Amino acid sequence: MDGRGLIKSFKEQYGKDAEILVRAPGRVNLIGEHTDYNDGFVFPADIDHEIWMAAGRRTDRNIRAFSVNFQQPSLFSLDELVRDPDASWSDYIRGVLLEYQKRGSQLDGMDLVVAGDVPVGAGLSSSAAMEVATAETARVLNDIAIGRVELALLSQAAERNFVGVQCGIMDQFVSVLGRAGTALLLDCRDLSFRNVPLSMSANIVICDTRKERALERSEYNRRREECEEAVEALSGALGRIKALRDVVPEQVEENKSLLTETQYKRARHVVTENARVLRGVDLLETGDIQGFGKLMYESHTSLRDDYEVSCPELDILVDLAGAHPGTIGARMTGAGFGGCTVNIVESDAVEHFRQAVGRAYQSRTGIEPLIYVCQPSDGVSFDWLD
Repeated sequence: MDGRGLIKSFKEQYGKDAEILVRAPGRVNLIGEHTDYNDGFVFPADIDHEIWMAAGRRTDRNIRAFSVNFQQPSLFSLDELVRDPDASWSDYIRGVLLEYQKRGSQLDGMDLVVAGDVPVGAGLSSSAAMEVATAETARVLNDIAIGRVELALLSQAAERNFVGVQCGIMDQFVSVLGRAGTALLLDCRDLSFRNVPLSMSANIVICDTRKERALERSEYNRRREECEEAVEALSGALGRIKALRDVVPEQVEENKSLLTETQYKRARHVVTENARVLRGVDLLETGDIQGFGKLMYESHTSLRDDYEVSCPELDILVDLAGAHPGTIGARMTGAGFGGCTVNIVESDAVEHFRQAVGRAYQSRTGIEPLIYVCQPSDGVSFDWLD
């Protein structure tokens, strides 16, 4: 459903016209995985798959929300913001509104209808897009003074404090600050960033394994703990380091004896992945897309072997992509344990890639993948409605 359809749905649900229409994009991370919560570097791009939210103000403290995708309503009060296991999609809305109130913002009730085509559970940040769409909707309708970076941080806080996923800042940040035709190089420590033009004669192709990620949340939080344990173990030899961002690959190798095997592997992935991000951006800016593709394959190997967040389905998709002559680079993207791969494919080979990889994956797994050809899009935006 696009924005026009959502406006119609709002009228059907509430018998009145929506005042505002907000869109917030999903994202794909080209390189730099599991580095964000280690104060490292990431390189995501917004994609033209989005969450749409139509909204209108109320004169009380109630929130009426309706999900078109789930065909489910959710009614709650701003005075009692608690999680709802029967409508978990609404937790992202509730968490954002609670964070606004914690910072002292005055909110009125709202009527909301939300829909989107960001695949849920595929590692393309449908949750961050929902949070950012909610944050932007509440900002506009309540005339809240908040900067763009702070808006992203508030959205992240909702996921960490309310939903319970100890995510880094990448997903919400790029959903707010991304720009069409670019990817965003973000330093997750100081939040400095720049939009890097993607002027390449190739397409971003996302392949969804359609594998349910049952272990994602618990394993994601465990990986974060393992990285923190590695930092603590290395601090004795390297002095006061705050995160694996402060460590270079040579230091991990020199101090391997201080780490358990698991801590060593986690640290090795993070520090080499940070180096790959910076090297990859340099290569793209000099026009060396083939070199960037090679780094994508190296990233996947590291995520599979050192960080251990891949799965057979992701590995199969990367192998199939690598065997296709039009593929420049491929790797898993997102938290892992399922979800998607991101591929850079020569423009004139995209359709053949889609057919050949899709058929081969289904033959190997019995699952028909979902394959999306994406364009880098703008971050969150809104329109007042007449």
